[in-house]
Amino acid sequence: MAPKRQNSLPPQTKKPRLPPAPRPEETSKTSVNLPQGEKEQQEAIEHIDEVQNEIDRLNEQASEEILKVEQKYNKLRQPFFQKRSELIAKIPNFWVTTFVNHPQVSALLGEEDEEALHYLTRVEVTEFEDIKSGYRIDFYFDENPYFENKILSKEFHLNESGDPSSKSTEIKWKSGKVPDMDDEEGEGEEDDDDDEEEEGLEDIDEEGDEDEGEEDEDDDEGEEGEEDEGEDD
Repeated sequence: MAPKRQNSLPPQTKKPRLPPAPRPEETSKTSVNLPQGEKEQQEAIEHIDEVQNEIDRLNEQASEEILKVEQKYNKLRQPFFQKRSELIAKIPNFWVTTFVNHPQVSALLGEEDEEALHYLTRVEVTEFEDIKSGYRIDFYFDENPYFENKILSKEFHLNESGDPSSKSTEIKWKSGKVPDMDDEEGEGEEDDDDDEEEEGLEDIDEEGDEDEGEEDEDDDEGEEGEEDEGEDD
C-alpha cells in the first residue's frame, strides 16, 4: 500500500537557490528507491525555482512591451484629446462646474478659488516620455483679476525608490490679490489674548484664595489668643 501524500511542502526558512535540473538518468538513480509520492514531490521541488525564473523573465518582458504600447497609443490619442478640448471650450463654465461638483476637489476650494476657476479654459495632462516617471498637468486661464499667469503647471515625479514628489508654477498675484494670512494670524493672537486673560483671572482667584487663607489664619490666631486670656483669668 502506497504511503499518503503530504499536503504541504516542508517548511523552509530561506528560499534555496536550486541547481539546474538533473538529467533523467541522475534523477532515476537518486529516486529509484523512493515511494511514488515522495519521488514526484522531489522532482517538483527541483523544478520550481527554474520555472519561477522563467515567469519573472516573462513579467519583465511584458512590462517593457506594455510600456511601448502605452507610448504608442498616447500619441494616437492626442488628436482626440485636442478635439475634446475644442468641444469643451464651447461650454461656458465647464471646468469650474466640474471642480465644484467633484466630491474631493470641492472640499479644497474656497470662495475666491471658485471665482478664479471661472477663468479656467483648458486642462491638459502630459505623461513623461517613459510614462513611469510621472506626468504634468497644465491649467490654461484667460485674462483674470487674480494673477498674471496664463498657464499654471504642476508636475508629479516618481524617483527610483518609488517615492512621489511634485513642483508647481509660482503664481504671480496681481496687486491686492495675494491671499491674506493676517486674518488667521489675528485669530491666533486673539486666542493668545484670551488665554492671557484666563491666566490673569486664574492668578486673581489664586491670590484671593491666598488672602482668604491668611485671613482664616489671623482669625484662628485671634481665637487662640482669646482662649489663652480666658485661661489666665
